[in-house]
Amino acid sequence: MTAPARTRTSDELIRAEEPVLAHNYHPLPVVVAHAEGAWVEDVEGRRYLDMLAGYSALNFGHRHPALIEAAHRQLDRLTLTSRAFHNDKLAGFAERLARLTGQDMVLPMNTGAEAVESGIKVARKWAYEVKGVPADRATIVVAADNFHGRTTTIVSFSTDETARSGFGPFTPGFRIVPYNDLAALEAAIDGTTAAVLIEPVQGEAGVIVPEDGYLTGVRELTRRAGCLFVADEIQSGLGRTGRTLAVEHENVVPDVVLLGKALGGGIVPVSAVVGSREVLGVLRPGEHGSTFGGNPLAAAVGTAVVELLETGEFQRRAAELGAVLREGLTDLVGRGVVGFRARGLWAGVDVDPAIGTGREISERLMREGVLAKDTHGSTIRLAPPLTITETELRSALGTLAKVLTA
Repeated sequence: MTAPARTRTSDELIRAEEPVLAHNYHPLPVVVAHAEGAWVEDVEGRRYLDMLAGYSALNFGHRHPALIEAAHRQLDRLTLTSRAFHNDKLAGFAERLARLTGQDMVLPMNTGAEAVESGIKVARKWAYEVKGVPADRATIVVAADNFHGRTTTIVSFSTDETARSGFGPFTPGFRIVPYNDLAALEAAIDGTTAAVLIEPVQGEAGVIVPEDGYLTGVRELTRRAGCLFVADEIQSGLGRTGRTLAVEHENVVPDVVLLGKALGGGIVPVSAVVGSREVLGVLRPGEHGSTFGGNPLAAAVGTAVVELLETGEFQRRAAELGAVLREGLTDLVGRGVVGFRARGLWAGVDVDPAIGTGREISERLMREGVLAKDTHGSTIRLAPPLTITETELRSALGTLAKVLTA
């Protein structure tokens, strides 16, 4: 008999990746082999509290039983038909997602970047067919320090040189204005403007929360100018901020909402463009598509995600635990934390640079059994699963205090 292959150690697996994987990521040196709820375990059996939750892709924790059950059930029946045929799961998914978000129609895709690209295409098509913008002259206004993905078109309107450098020539048709600046936004909008595309909370920039009234102002400016308001809720949506959508903090209804990450429950990539019939109705057969978009496995898992959100439980948990998170971070200001921004169960924490970079703080947290991730210098992001308990959250905050004051 052949002896079973020896399980490789974390160090061996990290070294094995080096020659065969493109170096487009710089992960923390932890190799996860198992996960449940808010906890992950590495190949040596060390446990870590996950305070990142896959950048909000794991809002419901690792392997949520309802989502795993939905996936298993569908795996035994049907996984893919392509959109060449109908499947028996897609209609129900679209109906419930449209109802949850207060919209009319759904365009199912796979990744967040695909949803953004699809939203851009739809906005331009609407501008030409409904608004009457001359052919090939449509513009879209975006915010500086945005993060909408890393495709060639999306990095064309990024202000992050790491994402842009070496990837030109860039796609024209975008105007960049400062985030949270309604005067600059108004000045950028003209008769060629198809849409304003913004994140209600800028995640990658460090969880930048706009001033009260900003989203209302964006909605009013776009309505007055006769252009679309497209809200990228890929990170901020589906419970993360204490509401189903972050725009609900100002009772704003965009024309188009982009969803992803948590929509797949941490099991399969699922994204969607949801919007009014007037906007999504401009698409006709052959003009846009995706082989895997709307596949029955994705639709089954996505429906289970919507069912969890329909109860309101996770939105309430994010709001209640978000208050605990704010309280804990407030106590750390002046004790290693120079400032923070938070909305719901999501925070960007600015650490005193004298203590360390965001990467160094994240590595220290990892050594103490807590996983978080840095962004932009000495800022770390905290976005635990919405299933985390108050005890676990307070423990993570205690660990952060320990590494900042050690």
